[in-house]
Order: sequence, then structure tokens, then C-alpha cells
Amino acid sequence: MRESSPPRASITAVAEIHHLTYGAMNPVVAYLIAFVGSLLGLVCTTRARAARHRRRRTRWLVLAAITIGGAAIWLMHFTAMFGFDVPDSPVRYSPSLTVASLVVAVVTVGAGLFIVGRGEATGGRIILGGLLTGAGAVAMHYTGMAAVRVAGRIEYDGALVGASTLIAVAGATAALWLVVAVRGWRAVIAGAFTLGIAVCGMHYTGMAAMRVRLWAPGETRVEGLSPSLLIVPITVLAAVTLIGVAFSALQAMTEEEFADDRWPASRAAGRSAPLDPHGRPWSVRAVRAIDGPSNSAGRSV
Repeated sequence: MRESSPPRASITAVAEIHHLTYGAMNPVVAYLIAFVGSLLGLVCTTRARAARHRRRRTRWLVLAAITIGGAAIWLMHFTAMFGFDVPDSPVRYSPSLTVASLVVAVVTVGAGLFIVGRGEATGGRIILGGLLTGAGAVAMHYTGMAAVRVAGRIEYDGALVGASTLIAVAGATAALWLVVAVRGWRAVIAGAFTLGIAVCGMHYTGMAAMRVRLWAPGETRVEGLSPSLLIVPITVLAAVTLIGVAFSALQAMTEEEFADDRWPASRAAGRSAPLDPHGRPWSVRAVRAIDGPSNSAGRSV
């Protein structure tokens, strides 16, 4: 697992690497982002499994893929990467690979969520969904690391790369099991806590596997975007994504409540829905149709 270096560049010593340039701030903020993104995504997954129509279920699962893949994994990664530094080399990022890592995360995580979010909650589905969701986190991390440009060659320790993969897959599987098999708010929160730990653990284990071998001074030029230039677009993208997902989720919940032909209490008790005077299921729209605009005497026109 190596990045090729430019031709004729001679390798010198192994570079010193800093992962916590700003102290504990980066890992703490990164974990909070991973936890919140995981919580929103797992709530959406729970809503998807409760949905009775395919279109609603698909909408919830897409929202879950965006929040887990885009926020809990991708945004967490680059938040943590702001603390990454190589003192003897400039650090730059490839814009195309940075965007590609986001797409990889959302698509791969989405594939895992669609497996567990539909059909019977079997052990095989949970394991396969956890495998794909964890693989999405790993694929995003190493695609994002492929975007890193330094004045040297980046190498990885295979054993630690394997450990990071195991952490991601095990954590994702445990989180999905809590949500799908155990259920309830406590299970969702525990799943978000577990998935957040797994994503952060995978990231920092993968970073511990990293080595940078510097090229001789003056032989190469590092191209790409500096980390400072990424702060604003990533922050804006994160804010727009989370706000958009929140509004979309609220809209979906409202539509489901208005479209549902049963009151929640009746549904929970296993009773049929109350009927209007015409024998149809009672709904807000039925009330409006019955009442109509009132005249001055207080009777329907």
C-alpha cells in the first residue's frame, strides 16, 4: 500500500509526524461530530425499518447514508486531519480525491444500510450490513489519505491497516445490531456511541500505520490545496448537509403523520383507526372536508 513518488526523487530519512497539533481539541471535536452524525443516521435507519411504504423507507435510508457516510465518517476524518502535520514538509490535499472520498463513504455506507434497513432483521443481514458500513469507513479513510500530498512517499504498516479495518467493521456491526435487533432509544444512543468510537478508532489506528519518507530537499514541489483552504468549504458543506438532512427528516416525519390512516395510540394498541361519519379512516384532511368553511351561524356552508 504505497503511493508512487515522482521519478528520480531520492528518499532520505523517515519524517516526524504530528497527529495532535492542536492538542485534544481535534479528537474531541471529531468524536462529537462522529457521534452526532451516527445518532442522526441510526435514527433515520430506525424510521426506515418502521416505514410501511417503499418510497418512505428509501428516503429514510438515503438520509441515513448521507448523515453517517457524509458527517459521521467524512466530516469526522477531515476534522481530525486538521491536527495532522509533517514539520519538515508542506501538507496539501488533492481536491478531486477529497471529493471522491465523500462519494465513496456515502455510497458504500448506503449499501450497508439498505441491507439492514429492509426486510427481516436476520443475523446474516446485520453482519453483511456491518461489513459494508465498516468497509465504507475504511475506504473513505484511505481514499482521503490518498489525497494527502507531502514532500515524500507515504507508506503504511499492514498490520495496523488490518487492525483499523477490524475496528471499523466490528463497531459498525455492533451499532447496527443494537438498532435493528435490540431497538429503543437507549439502543440507538448506545449504537451511536459505539459507531462514533469505531470511526475515530479506525481513523487514529490508520494514522498510526502511516509513515512518511522524505525526498531530498529541492527535488519536488508539493501541489494541492492547503488545509487552511479546506476549512471554510468543509464547514459550509457540513452545515448545509446537516441542516438539509434535518429539514428533510422533519418534512418526511410530517408527511408520514398526515398520510398515516391510523392514530399512533390506536396503532400501538393494535386497534383499528377511528372512522369518520362516512366510514372512512379519520384524518386531518377528513376533518377539513367535513367541517368546511363556517358561516356566521357557526354551521358548515
